[in-house]
Parts: sequence; C-alpha cells; structure tokens
Amino acid sequence: MNKPKIKICGIKDIGTLECCIKNKVDFFGLIFYKKSPRNISIDDALKLIHHSKNKKIKSVGVFVNEPIDKLNLILKKLKVDYIQLHGEEDERYISEVKKHNSIKIIKNIPIQDPVDLLTVNNYPNADMFLFDYKPMKNELPGGNSKQFSWELIKNIEIDKPWFISGGINIKNINKINNFTIPYGIDISSGVEEMLGIKSNNKITLLIESYESK
Repeated sequence: MNKPKIKICGIKDIGTLECCIKNKVDFFGLIFYKKSPRNISIDDALKLIHHSKNKKIKSVGVFVNEPIDKLNLILKKLKVDYIQLHGEEDERYISEVKKHNSIKIIKNIPIQDPVDLLTVNNYPNADMFLFDYKPMKNELPGGNSKQFSWELIKNIEIDKPWFISGGINIKNINKINNFTIPYGIDISSGVEEMLGIKSNNKITLLIESYESK
C-alpha cells in the first residue's frame, strides 16, 4: 500500500513553500480565516499559487464559514486545486459551491466521540474528508496542536479519501500506521517554530523521519 500523502497547512511565504516542494510534500494549505495566526492575504496567496504551478504540489484553500458569494469570487481569482471547508458548512453549502465551481472539496469532520464519525454521511457531495480534533468553545476551528484519539478511526471504512489531522508532529507521525492508513496526513502546528510561523528545518526533519520508516 502506498504511503499517505503529506499536506502542510498554513503556508505563508515562498521560502516555506519551496521547502515543501523540495521535500516532495503533496499539498500545501492556504488559510483564509482572519482569526487564525496562519491567515494569508489574497495577494500573497496568489504569489504562492503562481510559484507552485507546474510543480508536483497541490494548493488547498482553507475557509471557515465563508459567505458563498465571497467564496466564489475568491475562487475565480485564486484558482486553487482544492478547497477545505473547516467550519459548519452543510451539504447545501457544498452543493452551492459546486454549482459555480469545478473544484474538489475537502470537508473537515471534528472528532471527539465515535458518533462524530457518522457525520460523514451528511456530506455526500464532499470529495474528501479531514478528521481533526474537535475544538472547545474558545478554540480555533483548527491548528490547536491537539490530537483526538486515533483509536476512534482504527477500523474506519468509508468510500472516500480522508486525511488525519490534529497535533501531528515528528514524535507521533510514525505511530499513525499503528492505528490506520489514511489517504493523507495533515500537519500545521507540528512544524512551527512559533505560533503561525513554519520552520523549514522542522518540515525537513519530519519528512526525513517519516520517509525513513
């Protein structure tokens, strides 16, 4: 079986993106959520997307409860490869986005209890899922450096590709395959030198550690 793909989320500069490209990272996430320390402007995102063209890495625009009209305008300008909906977007929202855009959608599924896994059935038009730690009331929708219990997805069987996310770093990434083999692994805070600031050294060391297993 192929190794899971790697997604580094919260990229904000070309130096970090180039580090991801050199390390053969598969996806890079651009976060368009103003409350996030990893938020990026449209203009800066355009520079990164342009830099990534014709490279073996895919762009993912990450949105949280973005008004659909505004999202459609952003997507026309950015032309990202995928979008990730990381808020409370429902199936109607996903259908509406797809009506106006030919784009693949990753829908986040916050996980705390086994019953949370059943919510994948609420999004038949999503193309992929991302299982993440379920935030508390005062926490950000993602990037909280916290991990949900991987035991909950040990025997998961769904017919769509999915990512595992939440508190993944060099110390635990190689333990994931003790529980499951996801389509992809999503990493953000685990490769940061400080909140919202990626470390090229940490990215390189994590990929080297993962590839060596």
